[in-house]
Amino acid sequence: MWSEDLPNGKVRFAERYTDPMTGKQKKVSITLDKNTAATRKQAQAALADKISAKLLSAQTNNTNLRLSELIELYRKSQLVTVTKSTYSRNYHAANTIMRLLGESTLVSQLSAAYVKDRFLAQNESPGTFNERLSRFKALIRWGYENDYISDIRYLDKIKPLNNKEKKERLRNKFLEAGDLKKLLDAMTVTKWRYLSELTVLSGMRCGEAIALHMSDVDFENKVISVTKTYDAVNKVVTPPKTACSNREIYMQPELEKLCREIRKHTLSGKLKYGYDADLFMCGVNGGHLDYYAYNKYLGEVSMRTLGRKITTHVMRHTHVSLMAEAGVPLDVITRRVGHENSNVTRDVYLHITERQKEKDRERLNSVIIL
Repeated sequence: MWSEDLPNGKVRFAERYTDPMTGKQKKVSITLDKNTAATRKQAQAALADKISAKLLSAQTNNTNLRLSELIELYRKSQLVTVTKSTYSRNYHAANTIMRLLGESTLVSQLSAAYVKDRFLAQNESPGTFNERLSRFKALIRWGYENDYISDIRYLDKIKPLNNKEKKERLRNKFLEAGDLKKLLDAMTVTKWRYLSELTVLSGMRCGEAIALHMSDVDFENKVISVTKTYDAVNKVVTPPKTACSNREIYMQPELEKLCREIRKHTLSGKLKYGYDADLFMCGVNGGHLDYYAYNKYLGEVSMRTLGRKITTHVMRHTHVSLMAEAGVPLDVITRRVGHENSNVTRDVYLHITERQKEKDRERLNSVIIL
C-alpha cells in the first residue's frame, strides 16, 4: 500500500492487485483526511475489502450469483459508506430477505411473482410488507448499479400494498401545536425541555443535537452547522446519517433565542460543576446527554400528558408539520432537515397541506359575494 498527498490536504491510499480475468495489474484507492497510523490501518482494511469484492465479482458472473453472495458484497460496501446504525439496520433486513427468498437463490432468476409470493406468504401487515419491499429494492438496485445484476425491470412490477392504517399512523408521527405546548409545559427537567424545543425548532435529529459543540452554533451568522451525530448504541460521534445531512440550519428568531438560553445554561453548568467540555448541551459530568434517558423521559411525560407515548423522531416530524403549516415549501424543509429522500417528510407535508386546503374550502363555503 502507498499514499499520495492531494492538493486539498487529504491523502489517497492505494493498492494494486492482479485481475484474474485479464492477468493485468489494477489499482484500488480510498481517500482519507490524514495520514496517521490509525488511518493507514483503516485504509489497509478498506482496500483489502475492495480487492476482495473485485475478485469475488470476477469469479461470480451475473448468471450464477447467489443472493447470499450479493448480500456479502452489499455489506462490504456499506461498511465504508454508511453509519454504524444504518449498517446494523440493513444487516438484519438482509438476513430476513435471505430467510424469505432463500440464500442460495440465483439472483438472475428472481422475478416479481416469486418475490411477491414469498413476502405475502408471511401474512404480515401492509406496512411491514412495504418496508420489506423497500429494503429488497434498495439491495437489488445496488447490485444493478455495481454491475452484479444486468436486468432489474421486474422491480417495477412489485407495487407497495395499500396501507389503510397509514393515515392514522401518520397522525401519530407528529404533534399538533396544542399538544406540543401541553407536552413542553409538562417537562420539568430543564435539559430535556431544551433538547425537545431545539429539535422541534430546528428539525435536527436527536443525535445531531446531542453532538453539537459550542463552535457549531454561530450567532453572528445565525446558523447551526450540522457536521456530526452521536451514535447512542456505540457511544461514538460519527458523520451525519447521509451526505445531505451535512448542512447549515438558519436560526430564525425563535430558535436563536432558545440557543442563547441553552448556551447560558450550559456555561452556568460548567461553572457550577467544574467540568471542561465544548459541547453545546451536556450532562453534569460534561459528557454527551444520555439519549436513552431522554427518550424514556419523553415517553413517560407524553403518556401522562397526551395519553400516548412519543419518541424523539416525533419532535423532528413536528418541525416538518409546523413548517408546512407556515407555508414553507417542501424543498426548503427537506434541505433544512437534511433529508435527501424521505417518504415520512413528504407524507407529513402532503397531509398538512391537504388539511390546509380543506380549511380553505370550509372558509370559502361561508362566503357570500352577491
